[in-house]
Amino acid sequence: MSAIADNPSIVIAGAGSIGCYVGGRLIEAGRRVKFLGRDRIKAELAEHGLHLTRFDDANTTLPATAIEMSSAAEILAGADIILVAVKSGNTAEIAAAIADHAPKHAVIVSLQNGVSNADTLSQGVDGRPVVAGMVPFNVAALGGGRFHQGTSGTLMIAAGIPGLLEALACDRLDIAESDDMPAVMWGKLLINLNNALNALSGLPLKAQLETAGWRRLMADQIAEAIALLKAAGIKPRPATPLPPGLIPAVLRLPTPVFKIVAAQMIKIDPLARSSMWEDLDKRRSTEIDELQGAVLELAHKLGLQAPICARVAELVKAADAAKAGSPELSVEEIRAGL
Repeated sequence: MSAIADNPSIVIAGAGSIGCYVGGRLIEAGRRVKFLGRDRIKAELAEHGLHLTRFDDANTTLPATAIEMSSAAEILAGADIILVAVKSGNTAEIAAAIADHAPKHAVIVSLQNGVSNADTLSQGVDGRPVVAGMVPFNVAALGGGRFHQGTSGTLMIAAGIPGLLEALACDRLDIAESDDMPAVMWGKLLINLNNALNALSGLPLKAQLETAGWRRLMADQIAEAIALLKAAGIKPRPATPLPPGLIPAVLRLPTPVFKIVAAQMIKIDPLARSSMWEDLDKRRSTEIDELQGAVLELAHKLGLQAPICARVAELVKAADAAKAGSPELSVEEIRAGL
């Protein structure tokens, strides 16, 4: 497979929270970056510039003049690397746009939730190489052009494209390659199952994880998914320093002990919330079908049940339909339907 050219042209396809943050860090590092996104975000960045903040105070501001953005897919022409950061429901649409406008040599990298988006892209980009990726950290859109990385973590991409890692790696954007991305993505999905719990709770992530009842519910949900993965012969790779099989046990530790252990694995600041909470808050469709839905699909294939994931998915879909933001449910209200 062809190597990435020196000083490649990078297009961020999907200028949302992850897309703006990753693209901004690449611009900060001197990369040539363009954005494909909605006119609403284009107007916001034109007015305020792009402000990148992080849990460790590694903050920067890019002026509006440093940002080239369009809502037209023609901006994909000339791209050497396309980083896809659209919501899962828009994957087929962006794949069609890439097929119509991007050069045949363009390398497509999925920076999306779930385990199937890279496959969906591959089916629609007319033979262009597709690389699965995994973003472990949380980014919140705080308005006024500010995008805040609230948790730590190393972005992962599939190995195999010479020069791709070097083209994307930079200060304040930790990135590494993996030779088994399906396992990495399932490992991330286990952690991402908490996105829905956080959305239903209405709590900041840090406050939620410091509450024993929420951690126990999260532990039970992850244990449910791990049992299904084991039945399917899938061995997830950890998205944290902790092996997936030990995550439920750590979550069930007493809160003072959990805080000590968690502090050694991940940094979370009080601003962090899940992307699904943000979706409900902004009345956008969620990615519940790519998260809990992936577990339920696996359970169906195995002829097994996943009652916690089913209950959580049901509640998120109800909240999505209500268009009233987070329902701010208690753990007891969620467990009552099990």
